[in-house]
Parts: sequence; structure tokens; C-alpha cells
Amino acid sequence: MILKDKIIIITGGSGLIGKELVADINRKGGKAINADKGIETNLLNRTIQMDITNDDSIQTGIDLIVDEFGRIDGLVNSAYARTKDWGTKFEEVNPASWRSNIDMQLNSYFVCCQKVLKIMTTQRSGAIVNIASIYGVVGNDFTLYEEYGGTSPAAYSAIKGGLINFTRYLASYYGRKGIRVNCVSPGGIFDHQHPSFVSRYEAKVPMGRLGNPDDIAPAVSFLLSEEAKYITGQNLIVDGGWTVI
Repeated sequence: MILKDKIIIITGGSGLIGKELVADINRKGGKAINADKGIETNLLNRTIQMDITNDDSIQTGIDLIVDEFGRIDGLVNSAYARTKDWGTKFEEVNPASWRSNIDMQLNSYFVCCQKVLKIMTTQRSGAIVNIASIYGVVGNDFTLYEEYGGTSPAAYSAIKGGLINFTRYLASYYGRKGIRVNCVSPGGIFDHQHPSFVSRYEAKVPMGRLGNPDDIAPAVSFLLSEEAKYITGQNLIVDGGWTVI
């Protein structure tokens, strides 16, 4: 029960990883609040309809949570907003689409952090975990996509790399106020990808398989807990060894 009674917001809590984040936090005694665009607000069920690309929606959701629970102990930025043309090959990316994705993801994380950190500063306590990626740390292996003509979005690497260093900035800025800010960077997560991608990925990664959401969630719960009370500004990579080779 390392998160007993902690009030923790998970943006994108209905997503692939987000669902397991919510479940793991609840299993460990926390009160996980799913803040997601595609759900209805129901405080009894701890769900908040929140569009992270809309500043007013973020503020409204935070106000509801504070009014109901009195505090915010943790924030996990896991929402994955993106444009419909996400995944276009680099040379074909429309600059307007690039700008939109930077705004929808990196800039929205900034707003979520800024608004929650105002509450945490008053409390003199709190923890934030940003969900980044191995592709914010290392370059892409494009051989994974060769057989079926896929690609990895260029904006993804820029966003996740920026998020990792933004996390370090926040950790430095807020450490003396009793607030910790860290990242978790997952490796590839199985999501019914093309069989060629799966086989090539699993042939390369030292642990021989793609990750699953329940590989990621415990790392996030740990960083939110008092067991990580002297850890801040770190990027915990959970990738089956992908980045060590």
C-alpha cells in the first residue's frame, strides 16, 4: 500500500498504458483519477472529462479535483493526443502538422504541470511522473519497419526528448519546495503491431519480447511513492534492455 490515500491524476487514463497506471495505483492504495477526453465526469468513480489540448478544460478538471479531494499528491502525464496524419514519413510531414503535434503533446504537458504545480507548491509536497520514451533517449531503428513500409513519427522523438529535459528543469526548480519530478521511458509496448515489427523488435531486445503495460505501471507507482522520496530529475528506462545495446 505504498500509495495509500494519495490523490493522483492520470491524464489519458483510458489509454493502453493509462488503464494499467490507474489499476496499479488503485491496487497500491492510491486514489487514481482518470482525466481523459473520452469519458464523463463522475467524481464517485474518480473520472474527469479533460481535454489536455484545452487550457480551460485542464483548469476546470483540476478545480473539480481539489474541491472534491482537497489536494493533489501526484500527476502522471500519460495522454497521447496526436493529429490524424501521425506517422507520416519525415519528408512528407506537413509543417502545420508538426507544430500541431508539438502543441498537443509537449505544450499540453507544460500546461498540466504548471497548473498542478501551483497546488503542490501550496502543499509543499507532490510528485509528477511524465511518460517519455526510449526514442527520447536514443535514435530510431528504422529496420523494424522495412518489411511493411512503416515508420516512427519524427515529432515523437522531438517531443519525448524535450519532455525528458523539461522534467530535469522542473526537478531543479521545484526540489526545494518538496516536489519531485521524474520520467518513465517505456520501450516498445505490444499493441498488435505488424508481425514483422514484432518479430524484428523481439529478436533485438535482450529480454526477447515487447513490453506490456503492466511492465510500466509499477515503475510509475514507485516514483510517485515515498519509497522514491530522494529521487528527482531522473528518467527511469523500462525497456527490456533495448537501450543497453
